[in-house]
This record gives sequence, structure tokens and C-alpha cells, in this order.
Amino acid sequence: MKDDAGKDQGKRQAVLEAAFGVFAQYGFRRASMGDIARAAGMSRPALYQYFEGKEDIARSLVTGFYDEACATISAALGAPGPVSEQLRSAFRAKSGRAMEILLRSPHGADMLDVGNAIAAHEAAEGRARMVAVFADWLEGQARAGCIRLDDPPEALADSMIAALEGAKAAGRSPDYDSYLAHLDRMARIFAAALTVPD
Repeated sequence: MKDDAGKDQGKRQAVLEAAFGVFAQYGFRRASMGDIARAAGMSRPALYQYFEGKEDIARSLVTGFYDEACATISAALGAPGPVSEQLRSAFRAKSGRAMEILLRSPHGADMLDVGNAIAAHEAAEGRARMVAVFADWLEGQARAGCIRLDDPPEALADSMIAALEGAKAAGRSPDYDSYLAHLDRMARIFAAALTVPD
């Protein structure tokens, strides 16, 4: 049986999922706490027991996005296979389900801007954790002789994340498949630059 903390965490997660759907439907600015409460199946007063307001929810969503992204990127980079496939899987994992919803939503640009404004601190911390995941992988691959590093792993990992962020900015359209194609091309380019020739 779940304890109270586990129930609270489950309820918080349900609120976050409901809020993300509401933001995708109405946009962050137009969405209200009432909309979120209805989508989560609770009253507004009950919602305020978990979150102070929309900004608090947005910050939690950004933190959750990076938590999930770092975990799925680590798993993708740890899977067996050639460097190009590991990078392809990791680049796609970085985006996850949330990015598909954002890029298909008419309010996606509005929601992405929230990460740069309201949740800037959480986004910066998450980005730094993501850079560290890629840097650790690069260092391990170099030690194993699978890739060569002409730059420090942290600098190269930062460049990878910057490239992925550029694809996101270029892909603010309903054409999610084009966005994925950007990611796959970048994975091939980085892999070709890193791979030690036979």
C-alpha cells in the first residue's frame, strides 16, 4: 500500500500530465488553474495543495522533462551498437514524447518560450545535467578506443546539445517528421566526425 508521500507524488504527476495537455490545447498564457483542475479531475482548492500556480507547474514540467530526458539518453547511449546508432537513439531520446506534442501543438512556440522565461533556472540546470551525460559517454567511448576526441568531452557535449536546440528552433512546425530527420542527420554527422577510422 502506498504511503501518503507516494500518493501525493502520484497526484502531482497526474496534475503535471493534465497541465501539459491543457497548455498544449490552450497555450500557457490562456490556460487557467481552473482548466488544469478540471483536466486533473480535482477542485481548484485541491490543485493549490500541490502547486502554487501555473508558473510552479511550468517549472516542475521543465524539471520533469530533463529528468526523463537524462534517463532515456543514458539508456540509449548505453545500448550496444555502433556510435551512429547510439547517437541517433540518444538524440531522439532527448526530445521524447513531450517534444512531439509541442511541435504538433499550435501553442508549441508559446510553451517552449516558457522554458526560456519562467523556468530558465530549471532549464539551465537540466541542460547542464544533459551535457554531463553526453560528456561521460564521450569520455568512455574515447577510453575504449571507439571514438577520437579533438576537443574536451564537455565542450563537444555542449556543442551537441546546442545543435539539438537549433533543430528544435528550426522545427517549430507541425512537421515532426522533419524534426526527427534533422536529429538523424546530426547523429550521422557527429558519428562520422568522432569515429576512429579502421
